[in-house]
Amino acid sequence: MSLSDPIADMLTRIRNAGKAGQTQFSLPCSKEKVAIAELLKSNGYIKDCSVSGDTIKELIIELKYKDGKSVIEGLQRVSKPSRRQYVGAAEIPRVQGGLGVAVLSTSKGLMTGRQAKQEHVGGEVLCYVW
Repeated sequence: MSLSDPIADMLTRIRNAGKAGQTQFSLPCSKEKVAIAELLKSNGYIKDCSVSGDTIKELIIELKYKDGKSVIEGLQRVSKPSRRQYVGAAEIPRVQGGLGVAVLSTSKGLMTGRQAKQEHVGGEVLCYVW
């Protein structure tokens, strides 16, 4: 099955698993999805992520919970295949007044909005996480 927007599919699976109370789930693997999962892990939004499988690889994400609720309160896809959203280093948005994270695809790889501001690079805003 081919997806027109695999990142949106990944975010929807994270959102649905959190609402259903699942501790872990799997999804088809790609380099970009692994990079997003590693970014979410390093910022404390998910507990762990790993890749399994030989020929058909799967990304396994383990969600993080606090007091029975998912740590991720919201996910929003910003740049879509039909309409890309690019920002310069000066226009990088703040998410939820600085409490959330903007995930950007830059020339130096995937990074958060804070990292992109420190590196003075702009790029495509993939999603917001809070």
